[in-house]
Amino acid sequence: MAWEHIRIARFGGPEVLELMTEDALPVPGPGEVRVKVLAAGTGFTDTFIRMGRYPEFKGPLPFTPGYDLVGTVDELGEGVTQPAPGTMVADMSVVGGYTQYALRPAASLVPVPKGIDPAEAVCLPLAYMTAYQMLARAAAIQSGATILVIGASGSVGTALLDLARAMGLQAIGTCSAANMGVVESYGAQAIDYRAGDFTAAVLQATGGRGVDAAFDAIGGAHFKRSFAALAKGGVLVGYGSQTMATGGESLIAAGLGLLRLKLWSLLSPLLRGRRAVWYSITDRRKTYPAQFAEDMAKLLNCLKEGRIKPVVADRLPLSAAADVHRRIDKGGLGGKVVLLPFDAVSA
Repeated sequence: MAWEHIRIARFGGPEVLELMTEDALPVPGPGEVRVKVLAAGTGFTDTFIRMGRYPEFKGPLPFTPGYDLVGTVDELGEGVTQPAPGTMVADMSVVGGYTQYALRPAASLVPVPKGIDPAEAVCLPLAYMTAYQMLARAAAIQSGATILVIGASGSVGTALLDLARAMGLQAIGTCSAANMGVVESYGAQAIDYRAGDFTAAVLQATGGRGVDAAFDAIGGAHFKRSFAALAKGGVLVGYGSQTMATGGESLIAAGLGLLRLKLWSLLSPLLRGRRAVWYSITDRRKTYPAQFAEDMAKLLNCLKEGRIKPVVADRLPLSAAADVHRRIDKGGLGGKVVLLPFDAVSA
């Protein structure tokens, strides 16, 4: 049976994404499950991986990209009894999502409740899980607190805003002027980061107090500005180094940014109790696998109950993967573009 997937044979720009056709379906090995992929998420992290700049994955080549996927269990490997064939499941694959069929460890799959749109569900494993664990676990934020989201119109940014609304938090988000409406649609206050010093704008918006938590994926020297926006006892959660990944800063500058996070935590008593932490979804999943499954189940229930509403910016076939990456590189999507591997045309 012929099937399709996207292949990357060399690191580079969107042009390295190739649509491939295979003749025989992949066969699951012991402990594995073959998943018929109904929705594959795309995002900024996928472009880092494509360029060879993502520290968690450097190959080997060739490979199929795709950080998260949702599909139905198609075939079980030796020793696997659950999840049963036909069950809809979600997984954070890191790579391997842009495909019609994927082989995944059975233990990594989380069942998706019936009645959930696969395109909305695939927004959860990376973006919403990152947002939820940063809010609930890394920052341990409490209802009524005020948070700052840097890059609030992106996939993790909108997830933070959506969850903040569900958790009873006040949110301020930085974004471009074109995406201020996206941020404001979540009930958050939008700040155009190009219009001036966003730190001063945040302090003005909070009456000089600052925010209880800030979430920053820009990294490097940018962490200093986010830290300056914290209130007494506030926490900065760093979760990315986008300036390094896009070539805006060197590896050394990005490393200094991480060093600052550690230094600020060590010196917290001298900094009005403010502190900083680093969050990595892949590291946390390896360290606390049961926690990942527990949190994913919570998010899926929130989605089913309508307490969160992921923004699906577009639904496109696998053949559009290169064009999707061009749009991501350009920025300003205001949501997550989802690939539908079994759709021959745009949905």
